Amino acid sequence: MEEPRATADEQEQRFRRDLRMRKLLLPVLLGLLAAGWLLYRDLQKVRFEEAADERGGYTWVDRNGNNLPDLGDPAEFVATEDGSGKYRRMTAREVLGSIDWTWASTWWIVLAVIFTAFRDLGYIYRIRTLTDKHLGWRQGFDTIMLWEFASSLTPSVVGGSGIAMFIVSREGIPLGRSTAVVLVTALMDELFYVFTVPLVFLFVGMDSLFPPQLDNAFWGLPIKTIFWIGYAFILAMVASVFYAIFFRPRAFKYLLLQVFRLRFLRRWRPMVLKVGDDIVLASDELRGKRAGFWGRAFGATCFSWASRFLVVNCIAAAFFPVSDHLLLYARQLIMWVILLISPTPGSSGVAEVAFAGFFRDLFPVVGYIGAVAIVWRLLSYYLYLFMGVVILPRWLRRTSAG
Repeated sequence: MEEPRATADEQEQRFRRDLRMRKLLLPVLLGLLAAGWLLYRDLQKVRFEEAADERGGYTWVDRNGNNLPDLGDPAEFVATEDGSGKYRRMTAREVLGSIDWTWASTWWIVLAVIFTAFRDLGYIYRIRTLTDKHLGWRQGFDTIMLWEFASSLTPSVVGGSGIAMFIVSREGIPLGRSTAVVLVTALMDELFYVFTVPLVFLFVGMDSLFPPQLDNAFWGLPIKTIFWIGYAFILAMVASVFYAIFFRPRAFKYLLLQVFRLRFLRRWRPMVLKVGDDIVLASDELRGKRAGFWGRAFGATCFSWASRFLVVNCIAAAFFPVSDHLLLYARQLIMWVILLISPTPGSSGVAEVAFAGFFRDLFPVVGYIGAVAIVWRLLSYYLYLFMGVVILPRWLRRTSAG
């Protein structure tokens, strides 16, 4: 009689597990449907590609006055009566379908996926290092995927850092340490950029880094001006946060509060007060860390960002022979400033215009820009939307006790 009772108990446990799984699958399914709909919508978006025979049926009119064809804006193109015209109207899906696919193309795309995985692996290793391995590999993976998910849903100027503090602290990391982890992560990302740009100027030179067709394309400013404004801002931010965390955190907090006493800045004072508190907490957590700790964390940062930029090189090589991989790689560093200050979620819209402008002269066929940009967005944006909606419900359940 014992055996049937044991079987009944097992069936009851399985039933409860299945019931919980059904509750879990519903939000996952809804999230996947939403992400899938966004992807489908973008693949159906109309874009314009240059016609090799100049019989595309559309001509470009510079309605926004930026001297740059916005290939994703139908308002910038007008149909011709005789069927002539330098541009043809296509959906993003049709652009991908027009590419001649080869086995070499497949291997390059596989390599792009591998570098995307390397990027995330570096981030996971870094966050495990910064938390003194309090997070396991599974926890690190969930944290990074959700962090990227949050970044995809928020404007680049906001980023996912605020949500990241919540994610890290929910994994059982005390508030002071979670604040330190997020601040140092942002600091190291900017440090990589600060150190890499001079190397790019040394090995590539400045003349070929700034496409002239992008002048006045963003906010009516020359592209060099935007870059130097962005680089100066990053440099000032890195210097300020570094000094505040490692030397005078309380003095820095006091200075911030005094500056934001000014009448026209007063409404942001509560936010600045929180920033000052975060700096003090981070400083208390990070002082006294050894050189090996910083070396491992910054090494992982460099590994991640180097892999991140190599993704575009691999995608481009899948469609055509790349004549200058170094220049293609270096242009991405310059483009990153534009994406960093973008006001749209995931830099959507701005990313596509910047991508076309920065790489237009490096692609042998302009039509490849659309295909490369679409695959790039799949790996850098939509991938994390899908990963996020799958991981989030289970992660919330797993961390609910904490």
